[in-house]
Amino acid sequence: MVIMTSQLIIILNKKFWFFDMKKQRARLMFLTVGAASLVGTALIAGILASLPTVAPAAEKNEVNLYSYRQPGLIKPFLDEFTKRTGIKVNVTVAEKGMLERLKAEGRNTPADMVLTTDIGRLSAIADAEMLRPVKSEVLERNIPAHYRDPKGVWFGLSVRARVLFVSKDRVRPGEITSYEQLTDPKWRGRICTRSGKHVYNISMLAAVIAEKGEAEAQKWAAGVRENLARKPQGNDRAQAKAIAEGVCDVAIANTYYMALMTTNKKSPEQQKWAAATRVVFPDLNGHGTHVNISGAAVTEHAKHPANAVKLLEFLSEDFAQQMYADQNFEYPVKAGVPLNDLVASWGKFKPSTLEISKVAKFRPLASRIMDRVQFNK
Repeated sequence: MVIMTSQLIIILNKKFWFFDMKKQRARLMFLTVGAASLVGTALIAGILASLPTVAPAAEKNEVNLYSYRQPGLIKPFLDEFTKRTGIKVNVTVAEKGMLERLKAEGRNTPADMVLTTDIGRLSAIADAEMLRPVKSEVLERNIPAHYRDPKGVWFGLSVRARVLFVSKDRVRPGEITSYEQLTDPKWRGRICTRSGKHVYNISMLAAVIAEKGEAEAQKWAAGVRENLARKPQGNDRAQAKAIAEGVCDVAIANTYYMALMTTNKKSPEQQKWAAATRVVFPDLNGHGTHVNISGAAVTEHAKHPANAVKLLEFLSEDFAQQMYADQNFEYPVKAGVPLNDLVASWGKFKPSTLEISKVAKFRPLASRIMDRVQFNK
């Protein structure tokens, strides 16, 4: 037995037993040695008993958030959370590559929580086993089951519908009412959309797979491609611009872009694009309009997990849900929270109750189908 400064090494059964007393806990390092003396197990038990018990270090009054959402959109939420709880939120915005960053950082990641704009990005992080399950009565009460992971790994916080923007002048009310009709030859050369490989369109096709199966979904994707007015390009606002300019008559887009264009005083030309179009909530397989979520989750290696859960719960409560509605023009996941007036003016619709987890499951297949039908060419 050799005594060292604040440490103790015992040789036992040809192994080194190393006790780090300075850190007040025992760690064992096993290294085979050629010759060793034996020390009774009673001595080890006595040493272990003498080491003081140390409580886990308390979490700092902060939480580190990796976010796909832009700072201006989430700052009011986070400021209010800090005001109510005293917990500081440190935000790192990741326009892309969040999963790769989390993988590279591993156990050393500072991220306690991730916030994404689509189930695709969220499920990819979950599939990589970078998230931890959360059990919370608040989250289960506020968020419907089809908008959260069955095992509590991720949670939807707001809903957006993948709808049709149609020309007010060239498309009659009721002329197109379903996703299936997008393949009708009458729309040949009249449809616009962004890249088929974009996460929003991949999730939409994944919903078609979930509803109709792989073969029908591939036939549908090929049919939509045949009806495109131009090669897929731009973002969702660019599709409204194309309608206003007469390039196409129907476009696939997320609901909130209509509101963002309508209220955009810095770029008044976008208000003209919005004024030229109207929103149609198409039906999928008789089950309603395909919807997606923005969502969040606690990371596997979170250093402040309790604070992360508090932030998650806050984002599911009335104050934050109303901000999702009024500031981001999204649909709240929590029942009873009023819609923004502009959003409500588009009319009521039937959102699909297909489990978002099923949409996530079929995303890889949806991506392969887009490649098979050469959607972007």
